[in-house]
Amino acid sequence: MTLDPIQREVLSHALAGVAEEMGAALVASAVSPNIRERRDSSAAVFTADGRMLAQAAHIPVHLGAMGDAVTAVRVRDPQPGETWILNDPYAGGTHLPDLTMVHVVQVDGVIGGYTVVRAHHAAVGGSRPGSMPPDSRTLDEEGIVIPPTRFDEACERAILAAVRTPEERRADLRAQQAACVLGAVRWRELMTRVGKDTLALAADDLLEYVARRARIALAARVPDGVYTAEDWIEDDGQGEPVRLVVRVEVANGHLTFDFTGTGAQTWGNANCPISVTRSAALFVVRCLVDPDLPTNGGLERVMRLVVPVESLLHATSPHAVVAGNVETSQRVADLLFRALGHACPLPAQGQGTMNNVTFGGDGWTYYETLGGGQGASPHADGPSGVHVGMSNTRNTPIEVFEMAYPMRIRTYALRTGNGGAGTYRGGDGVVREYEALAPVSAAVIAERRRLRPSGSAGGEDGAVGVTALNGQQAGARLLADMVAGDVLRIETPGGGGWGESGQARKG
Repeated sequence: MTLDPIQREVLSHALAGVAEEMGAALVASAVSPNIRERRDSSAAVFTADGRMLAQAAHIPVHLGAMGDAVTAVRVRDPQPGETWILNDPYAGGTHLPDLTMVHVVQVDGVIGGYTVVRAHHAAVGGSRPGSMPPDSRTLDEEGIVIPPTRFDEACERAILAAVRTPEERRADLRAQQAACVLGAVRWRELMTRVGKDTLALAADDLLEYVARRARIALAARVPDGVYTAEDWIEDDGQGEPVRLVVRVEVANGHLTFDFTGTGAQTWGNANCPISVTRSAALFVVRCLVDPDLPTNGGLERVMRLVVPVESLLHATSPHAVVAGNVETSQRVADLLFRALGHACPLPAQGQGTMNNVTFGGDGWTYYETLGGGQGASPHADGPSGVHVGMSNTRNTPIEVFEMAYPMRIRTYALRTGNGGAGTYRGGDGVVREYEALAPVSAAVIAERRRLRPSGSAGGEDGAVGVTALNGQQAGARLLADMVAGDVLRIETPGGGGWGESGQARKG
């Protein structure tokens, strides 16, 4: 079935509206600040045969990964009306704190589609509070590993028995399930309005429409050719750097990303399951096409990945992955933008890290990421103090943090002047200081503490970030037990500048 432009636009927005409402319902009913305030979650809608029809504009690192969760559930013979849960990075997940619920939409007694919600939980067990240990070597150290499993009371009890904050987890899990069920209600309503058969046929048109427009946009913006780049992970979690390499072949609006030559998987935790690598590549493609293009599975049709198995970007079980999802994914996006920057004007590198901070104490855990400076573009200065790249979350307000936990925010401000100079200046990072008011377990996973975000077209590099406990710098990783009065200070990196200083600015 081929839709006319008006039908296509109406249906595309209707599908996106289902996903957006699911995300809004989750945020409104979740308890943890990480979901309620930072909105570290995503929602999507899939067809009965597992193709993504819409994903809300939430977390880029989830962009290409939720389809793997649906595939992992579908091979286990799900039944209409069931809800499944998983977090296994090697069976549809990304890293263990991201719990994914897949609801099987029942339509007239058969499977009509799938509604999916993924949310980062501030505790899923493991060796450290917050389930983000900087020094983990295997999955078991990072938390409970959940293969695709029917979510029922027995499953919920098993999960809650493994975590440090069961009541908060119970509330967030039920908020996820409610969001999935709401999505199923809206999906059935949409089917009633347009017709089950019509919607099934229209899905093909919507996916091909996105693929066609993406190819046209890429062909117009990125000249055919081969473009290469390399970059480094500063710390794999065991103190070693890892080289990343990509060869991008562009041919008539189709991109092949070949990561052959990238370092091997490591016994640190910077490894990526293939789903995370795919998400980073899709994020880059999404940035290169028209901003009004719907986000669905058609986008994957314009790209191909070549990733050696057992490399850092296609890790295998039981290798740890907690930092791969949050840090290596950022570096993959940096790497691809650097390669494609040889073909067309693109912004300079941004902070390239999520600055992951976790705390835990008696009966509580907390997790957040910090924004930083982003790269300047050929047309404007880079934005300051923002969450972009693979994150796209908000910050947790100081008042919420201090009311909930025995800690105080002593400083939260822009880190003025750490963006790279140029015709257009890179954005500034932020400074955030945490003072412990009681014994607290603290952990930091970050990058860009030694290697500066690169400027472009003659622009200067941005400043590196700083992690310091009581004035002593700690590098990219920190694991510490704080006592009352201790202060953890995070200074996030600045973005690279664009163009040589002194050149005339455009516009």
